[in-house]
Amino acid sequence: MPSDQRYSPKPQPDIHTTPFESAVDTWFWFIQAQEARNEGARFTAGMSLTSRPCEPTDILKILDRLYRNRRLERDHLLVLRHYGRRQFPPDPRRIKEVRAHKLWKEALERIEPVLVRKGIVRGKKLTCNRPNKFWSHGAVVYHGNQSTRFMEAS
Repeated sequence: MPSDQRYSPKPQPDIHTTPFESAVDTWFWFIQAQEARNEGARFTAGMSLTSRPCEPTDILKILDRLYRNRRLERDHLLVLRHYGRRQFPPDPRRIKEVRAHKLWKEALERIEPVLVRKGIVRGKKLTCNRPNKFWSHGAVVYHGNQSTRFMEAS
């Protein structure tokens, strides 16, 4: 194949995009976009109030790949679709939604790493559950008029 006939992506202008906070937010956005498309809406890239780093078809491709690689099952997709249309996740406190909650969590745990890797979802920041757990790292020892930082011996 000649080099001038190879596919090369169109250069995109540097538009500031806002990644989603979580896979759940991404999923609810995707369901709303798909419902709008099913009702006849047409999408144009960059025309929304908040520009996102993906299109709804990108999410669909991710789901398709996970399903074909057997990372997601049909039950996962049915639960995601049902609760996505309702716009709230299943409640584990309700007896009838316990299994759905388990499937919901499994599906989103499998989808989220792909979304983070592609830059669609903002990566989670590592935080300590107990903020003062490592207080000794910033401790200062005072000796008379001098103050020295406390250093642990290696």
